Amino acid sequence: MSDITIQRVYDYRRDSAPSGAVFLVDRLWPRGVSKEDMKDVSWVPDAAPSPNLRIWFGHSADRFEEFTGRYRAELDSRPEHAEAIVAAARNGSVTLLYAAKDPQVNHASVLKSWCEEELGE
Repeated sequence: MSDITIQRVYDYRRDSAPSGAVFLVDRLWPRGVSKEDMKDVSWVPDAAPSPNLRIWFGHSADRFEEFTGRYRAELDSRPEHAEAIVAAARNGSVTLLYAAKDPQVNHASVLKSWCEEELGE
């Protein structure tokens, strides 16, 4: 069984980072986050929702259910965009970093679930 967790990028610290692979899964680089502080993190912007879907969603809890379906359809149509994450999860623990404020209503939680399904969990 893989160990995929999600964590807000603003809470991430390299010196206390979890073991395993760490991926930033936002399409846009998060404000105020130094690339130097993220040098051990793999940025996979294509694994994030498309720009149009991201803008439509706007982190609205009322749209989260529909967003989830649309985002999963995007991932299903382009699984290669999350291939590095799935491959890393086959070999150990993975942390997905995201910038959204809400720990439940965000694309990283959907991506985590989708990756777990890809792994057969």
